[in-house]
Amino acid sequence: MNPDQKRPQQKENLTIENLSQAVFIVNRHAKTAINPKFLYKLKQESLKRLIEEGKAKKVGLHFSENPRNSQQQSDCLVECGRYFFHIPPAKADFTNLPHLGKLDGQVRNPKTIMSLNTAKAILQSYTGIMEHEDSPRSRRKTGRTYQKPVFKKLGERY
Repeated sequence: MNPDQKRPQQKENLTIENLSQAVFIVNRHAKTAINPKFLYKLKQESLKRLIEEGKAKKVGLHFSENPRNSQQQSDCLVECGRYFFHIPPAKADFTNLPHLGKLDGQVRNPKTIMSLNTAKAILQSYTGIMEHEDSPRSRRKTGRTYQKPVFKKLGERY
């Protein structure tokens, strides 16, 4: 990467191994991020595109570890290179994929060393999704201006 470039060059970093490592890093950081929406969207869109291109495949369904409002919820297990990920299932997945039951805690993804910025840059160049600079902190500073309270006499209407 040249010092004047913000992102790594596109074509040489887009191997299945690099893409799956980048998805792994983004997913790991999204679990503890302050605002994880963009990271999860980047993960989901990357996996969706990898599946469409035939570089990843849906393996089956797992029961979710932390279901939302129901007693049971299923996640779709996706295999990409040497890595496994969960994404929300589509309706067709319930009929087309086998249900694998409870998640096996013994299966782990390989360890990966990559910075979050590099992983985001790889996935952003792959999907074309860009992060907006609309963070919660910047909204707080520019979003509201102070208005003086308006006092009215008792019984008056405005």
